[in-house]
Amino acid sequence: MAKPEVTGLILTLNGARHLDACLASLDFCDRILIVDSGSTDATADIAAAHGAQVLVNPWPGPKKQFELAFEHIATPWVVSLDQDEILSDELRASVIQALRDPADMSAFLCPRTSYYFDRFLRHSGWYPDLLPRVFKLADTGVHVSGPHYGFETKGKTRRLAGDIIHYPYENLKQHVEKINYYTQIAAEEMHAKGKRAGVATAIGHGLARFMKIYFFRRGFLDGKAGFVLAVNSFFYAFQKYIRLAELGGKKTE
Repeated sequence: MAKPEVTGLILTLNGARHLDACLASLDFCDRILIVDSGSTDATADIAAAHGAQVLVNPWPGPKKQFELAFEHIATPWVVSLDQDEILSDELRASVIQALRDPADMSAFLCPRTSYYFDRFLRHSGWYPDLLPRVFKLADTGVHVSGPHYGFETKGKTRRLAGDIIHYPYENLKQHVEKINYYTQIAAEEMHAKGKRAGVATAIGHGLARFMKIYFFRRGFLDGKAGFVLAVNSFFYAFQKYIRLAELGGKKTE
């Protein structure tokens, strides 16, 4: 059986920091497609050096951007990475082997390990973070929750060995900036659905989030990074609900 052709897919916006390594880890793909939202750094030069096709489209949100990308993919299989993700050597080999004979699989699940503060997290609810990043295009759609996205596949899936190496934040300043951005969107969406909150609700959700990350998901095993993440997770939940309180007034339920 001939190996099915595969496209490597990346959405970018000023992603030069890790893009070279990202694209190098996808060099086994028959084609690489980048959909860029208007980068002003070296993203375009790095893409050209790897022979990638680049489409430029102002950011319409993750769902529409991926739908645009899917319209420009002719291969039956896709390997999708974020611009700050790299296939480890082990996972790269696992993907190549899986695509030699995917049988009746619709997708392959890839573990992802993320670097945070001073280490790659192995607990805290951030690992193995299984993601269907190798998928049959005809069996896959995109779902969105606020600013976050994920792939939905129909059919059978199987986990692969190795990890996606993920560098989600350059530093804690960038993480706080993302929290600021994400919590405002989440609060506005909840408010639009008629939800309300108060200060007590915000504190309660923040404490619950800290407990979940640090104790129930064993963030304490991730050392200082696990504690810092748990504190910022408290901050995330608190900000989401206190902004909802700001938008909608006092809690009504």
